[in-house]
Amino acid sequence: MTAQGHDGRTFLFLQGPHGPFFWQLSRQLRAAGARTLRIGFNRGDEVFWPERASYIARHAPLDSWAQDIAAILDETAVTDLVLYGDTRPIHADAIAAAKARGIIVHVFEEGYLRPYWVTYERGGANGHSRIMGRSVQDMRRALEGRDTDLPDAPARWGEMRHHVFYGALYHWFVLVANRRYAAVRPHRALTVRQEFRLYLRRLALMPLHWLDRILATRAIKTGGFPYHLALLQLEHDASFRDHGPFASQADFVATVIAGFTEGAPTHHHLVFKAHPLEDGRVPVRKDIRRIAEAHGVGHRVHFVRGGKLAGLLDEARSAVTVNSTAAQQALWRGLPLKCFGKAVYLKPEFVSDQPIAAFFRDPLRPDSRAYRDFRQYLLETSQVTGSFYSARGRRQLLRLVIDLMLSPEDAYDALDSGRPAPRQHLLAVK
Repeated sequence: MTAQGHDGRTFLFLQGPHGPFFWQLSRQLRAAGARTLRIGFNRGDEVFWPERASYIARHAPLDSWAQDIAAILDETAVTDLVLYGDTRPIHADAIAAAKARGIIVHVFEEGYLRPYWVTYERGGANGHSRIMGRSVQDMRRALEGRDTDLPDAPARWGEMRHHVFYGALYHWFVLVANRRYAAVRPHRALTVRQEFRLYLRRLALMPLHWLDRILATRAIKTGGFPYHLALLQLEHDASFRDHGPFASQADFVATVIAGFTEGAPTHHHLVFKAHPLEDGRVPVRKDIRRIAEAHGVGHRVHFVRGGKLAGLLDEARSAVTVNSTAAQQALWRGLPLKCFGKAVYLKPEFVSDQPIAAFFRDPLRPDSRAYRDFRQYLLETSQVTGSFYSARGRRQLLRLVIDLMLSPEDAYDALDSGRPAPRQHLLAVK
């Protein structure tokens, strides 16, 4: 490695967020003197990596992937592995092979503090994050002497249309031009055609969903009743699937409604808030209605489609979730929170360990001071301003994350050693 560059480092990219972010990131790494390669598993991966010389197409079935990725890491002298999400099977196999060889693993994920931040960690994210083994006291010791004003929790996901657009475009390429990759089966249960149809359906129904959401929210906010908020997730999302105890969204709904029926005062209501990207692949609304009516509380249970969360949180009594990142907006407001799965914010200081019925009966409030310290720790380490999907968001993200990736220390070790990286994202994003 030279004094000014990073010659000798080879970054191998696997699957990333839909869109051009990984290609733009690779160009920044090359400008720093590194070499970059990409393995693609379908036509969508190929389209968003326009340079053929550095692109490795995977056409064979994935039966031998664990052995093949190990050979690729050795043959190409990879020093760094870059991927989005660490639980899909092709990524889990690659991470295992990389760690066995001492290769640095760079993991991107949606932000723990969405929407104006994304997550960047080394080694693993979500339930595999280094944060999982750190107590609030550990974090406070690392933050000693650092007095920084924290930005407010954003109220909306401003990049939604970009996210949906790139998802639809990616699946379009896979649908119409994927013949060479036909032997590679994706990690998702649905076919590409089904995925594409769901994206198109969501785009077409956005106006109707907006109206439905407005009417449902207005009915709740003008109803005059106390209510608790259940934050739904995508059933196929890795956080729900791999870091939670439920086999399906309906199982979570049934557990929450049973606890609400048993424990909540009879004048309280329960509001299920759908994930912003819920696309109808599972009948969440029908399941909620069916289960609520079976418990005799159908008139007290409501469903709201995705969209702004802040308005509902501002007047809620408590929140319950499997492990949604949106729960941190509840904690920021000092709301009692019940969490069923593994999450980076699952700390005893601010997440209730009450049984679900007892939680609805008399939820314990979080230690807001402890949560503020935890949130500052996130902003000093894993959270980077920007987004994967809009041009402006990618520019913000690239300005910061490139130096974090090239640093000899990861953000946690740097903070522990008293040499934290500059963090522009501690300023409020307008």
